[in-house]
Amino acid sequence: MTCFTIQLRVYRAVFRFFTFRGIQSLAASHQHEIDMCKELKTKVLRLLPQTSNGPSAQQYESHSDGADVLGQTVKALQEGHVVALPTDTIYGLACLAQNSEAVCKIYDIKGRNAQKPLAICVGEVQDIQKYCKVKVKEELLDDLLPGPVTLVFERTDFLNRDLNPFTSLVGVRIPDHPFMRRLCQMCGEPLALTSANISSQTSTVAAHEFKELWPKLAVVVDGGPIGDESRLGSTVVDLSVLGKYRIIRQGCALPSTLDVLQHKYGLSEDAAGE
Repeated sequence: MTCFTIQLRVYRAVFRFFTFRGIQSLAASHQHEIDMCKELKTKVLRLLPQTSNGPSAQQYESHSDGADVLGQTVKALQEGHVVALPTDTIYGLACLAQNSEAVCKIYDIKGRNAQKPLAICVGEVQDIQKYCKVKVKEELLDDLLPGPVTLVFERTDFLNRDLNPFTSLVGVRIPDHPFMRRLCQMCGEPLALTSANISSQTSTVAAHEFKELWPKLAVVVDGGPIGDESRLGSTVVDLSVLGKYRIIRQGCALPSTLDVLQHKYGLSEDAAGE
């Protein structure tokens, strides 16, 4: 083999290498453009005028009609997407609880530990009975809900088994927020609900505070700043044991919740969590 032949083969090998690298670079660039296009599909819809410290109005679609915002949010949920919503305590991420793929998306978006449960959200007190085995009087539910409280019960077989498969319990919420309640009613099934923030970071009380999550969401409903600046979230109470209660999280409504549980209905604290 002559030196010329060896050099020619070397040149060809080098040429093929850099050509391949160039194709890889172009493919990566193209994928990046696709990802950016996906990000641009996020709809940010306003229920209320935006405050001065939030994003500029040019970043929003103009939707003063609450029915239109509801319609677009329901559509996104039914298509299996994750949305961001205002509640009566903090902003939340939601999807249809009966959609296993959507539930997985919430965990991915938040970077949430797979062993941490999601609560469900329903529109009416009577809806709770379908998904939870309730061991307290309905009057107790009426006294606490709608409101900033999450009540934990044993789950029924109607609830998606892929939602919190590691526990027989589930927390249920009815936020005291007209948009949230109407949304659940229109969906006709429970929402899986968690806070709108990256896991372990501070809870959010304004839409712009979780802006880094927007590209991963189909819809962001901006209901303006939430009045409760405590960022404590709902008070979480386990009522799965007959005649007892256990506080899982103190949250923002502990004193009023304890008053109802102890003084009005005579429940005793299950301090051991048995």
